Amino acid sequence: MKLTSYSNYALRSLQLAALKAPDRIRVDDVVRVHGLARPHIVKIVHELGRAGYLKTLRGRGGGFLLAKPPGEIVIGDVIRLTEGPLDVVECFNPEKNTCPLIGICKLSLAMQKATHAFLAVLDDLTLADIASNKGELLARIAPIEDGIVAPIRKAR
Repeated sequence: MKLTSYSNYALRSLQLAALKAPDRIRVDDVVRVHGLARPHIVKIVHELGRAGYLKTLRGRGGGFLLAKPPGEIVIGDVIRLTEGPLDVVECFNPEKNTCPLIGICKLSLAMQKATHAFLAVLDDLTLADIASNKGELLARIAPIEDGIVAPIRKAR
């Protein structure tokens, strides 16, 4: 299973907000720390704000912060928001399915089971969990924030 970079960036934005809470985060903070493209982060922050995960602040003192406690933000829910339907194989989507084996294919059933298991693991994970090693994470990004080292590159 492979998630889009959009989901990865959304999780990184939320994680940084959790690490820096209760302080606000700027889009440029996420861009600098993770070496990401600003337009993508702007779009992501907007969507996460509309979904109620972030509170966005406009203007000179703008930025964003968590709209709810990190323990209430379920990673599986964020993935469902950013990925949409996880149509791992074409037969998951009745509108696009061209497979004549629909309904009797054991591969399709196994893929559905695997997708449900994948999401079940993420449903047991919260933003608090992925930010729980706060000291280590902040120590790793501190030099980047200070401009001492190159930004962390995107995970592939």
